Amino acid sequence: MNAKLSKNKLLCTTVLVCTIFFTGTLPLCGQDPLQITADKSGVSVRAGDLPVLRYQLLQRPMKPYVEQLFSPDGVNVLRDSPADHKHHHGLMFAVAVDGLSFWQEHDRYGVQRNRSLDNVKTFTRNGLSWAAFTQQLDWINHNAEKMLQEQRTIEVCRVKEPGVSLLVWRTRLEPPPGKESVTLTGSHYYGLGMRFVQSMDKVGRFFNADGKDGQIVKGSEQRLVRSRWCAYTAPADGKPVTVAIFDHPKNPRHPAVMFTMPKRFAYLSATLNLWKEPFVLKAGQTLKLQYAVVLCDGRVEAAQIDQLYRRWIML
Repeated sequence: MNAKLSKNKLLCTTVLVCTIFFTGTLPLCGQDPLQITADKSGVSVRAGDLPVLRYQLLQRPMKPYVEQLFSPDGVNVLRDSPADHKHHHGLMFAVAVDGLSFWQEHDRYGVQRNRSLDNVKTFTRNGLSWAAFTQQLDWINHNAEKMLQEQRTIEVCRVKEPGVSLLVWRTRLEPPPGKESVTLTGSHYYGLGMRFVQSMDKVGRFFNADGKDGQIVKGSEQRLVRSRWCAYTAPADGKPVTVAIFDHPKNPRHPAVMFTMPKRFAYLSATLNLWKEPFVLKAGQTLKLQYAVVLCDGRVEAAQIDQLYRRWIML
């Protein structure tokens, strides 16, 4: 994005992007078709010469996850397995199942084991180039017993000029054959969470659809707020970016309880409030969840994030 754009021009341009992004009714601005490749270790998506996404397919060491997510200007915002929390892997999804944590990583914790990778493809929707894949996962304990089954679908697209990247995360959870029920629980931050790169720590600002500070959970830095979306804006390696998690209205317990942590390090997750409200999933039942992660080049304000959210839920 041209740094000389005035603030008003930037806001107007962002609204234009919203329209292009979700309706396809206006000409696309410099969008490269996406390419997707998969190998035994993971899935990569590119737009021309620029990376878009890197997904670790196999458990490294105990769960698959989005290792890198890039803005259209080529800025990655995800940090993988830092020394202070080795189990923090970029953008990841994990909860506890029947008391067994799949968030932490140790021999006594659970493993999300890859069963298959399907439907690796590119396609066009709403005038935009998309890339997508589906992964089948078995959540197992240390005895290799199945605790939970998951079907996970990742879709990604982007508009290059000005910069918006969209990642859609769809998860379908169900008890494995032979189990009468499973109970999902976890700490206050369990859910779909992302650890940001170190340059975004301590210097950014969280904000949400309701303009609330949220409930203090631990000290003065960890907060929970119920909202349909939550965003974080900060410089990533010197370049300003804005990242938001969207909760779909069809998700159970919508709007999500958003966890934010700005001080020791920057973290954001969308949760089902499982630490206070366990979720019982009986045999034959399916829990379907849909989230989106929007990554914008530049500092984007709440009104523009909210318009992006409203366009997304209309897809």
